[in-house]
Amino acid sequence: MKKLMNDSTKIVSQFLDGLVASHGNLIKRLEGTEVIVRKEMIPNKVGLISGGGSGHEPAHAGYVGTGMLDAAIAGEVFTSPGADQFLAAIQAADQGSGVLLIIKNYNGDVMNAEMAMEMAEAKGIETAMVVVNDDIAVDDVENRRGIAGTVLIHKVAGAKAEQLASLQEVKEVAERAISNVRSMSVALQACTLPSASKPSFSLSDTQMEVGIGIHGEQGMSREDVLTSYEIAELLVSHIEKEVDVTKPVYVLVNGMGSTPLLEQYVFANDTVSILKKNNVHVEKMLVGDYMTSLDMAGISLTLFAIDEELHSLLQSKATTIQWTEVSQ
Repeated sequence: MKKLMNDSTKIVSQFLDGLVASHGNLIKRLEGTEVIVRKEMIPNKVGLISGGGSGHEPAHAGYVGTGMLDAAIAGEVFTSPGADQFLAAIQAADQGSGVLLIIKNYNGDVMNAEMAMEMAEAKGIETAMVVVNDDIAVDDVENRRGIAGTVLIHKVAGAKAEQLASLQEVKEVAERAISNVRSMSVALQACTLPSASKPSFSLSDTQMEVGIGIHGEQGMSREDVLTSYEIAELLVSHIEKEVDVTKPVYVLVNGMGSTPLLEQYVFANDTVSILKKNNVHVEKMLVGDYMTSLDMAGISLTLFAIDEELHSLLQSKATTIQWTEVSQ
């Protein structure tokens, strides 16, 4: 697939510059780094950072701003940022009340974030970390990956931090949210890295990959292509087993990069129909590209069981490139 770019080795840096050129009212780039920071910091607020490899846009820089992240690190495509980049983000986000790192469960991200935390602590910055592992396609809970549900953790933790809660309080609400968020994905076509000429794996027109990650990994199984309604039934049936659907749920329908909004809304309608049939109360639907995998054709579904506080935090004011929510 042809790509709109200049030099694949400079694509991340040029992407970040373009992001700032387009949204300089909200964000800026930390000089000499691949870190995007919130333009206006709040004194004494817990700082929130996240990040990982590029290729998942609008994540993670798209969630930097009021009510969400204070800084985001963009590594090379599908490659963890180095500990030095995490440290730069921690230092930029620190406003005197500590910094919480929201990290997806990938070895490189976790390891480099932990190293950066040690360096930050040595400089007198209090830090804490939560690890998001919402992908139920992986049976081993310890090795479950962080995927689109991570965005909802950014929102909840960001809103709590905006209330000037303590680092421990922000961490606790993030952990509670993580325990109630579950996701699963399917792909109809693999993604192609900027430096590659072929997709990361091959699928025929009659096949789909079930349980894919966000780094071009193959899924847990390969199945015959199903209709949108059948895919929604499949994903709901798996996720419902791990979410307390006696509570109201937020539903996140996430495009993987090249799935048209037309198709995403068809899938959203199918999902709501199935959940209503199962007597699940859908508090709100979110539909769009929230955490992608380059140009992958596919969809992910996230269910988030909420309580009163989580609902309030999800609805609180936020203004970022990707997420705008007005207080209700």
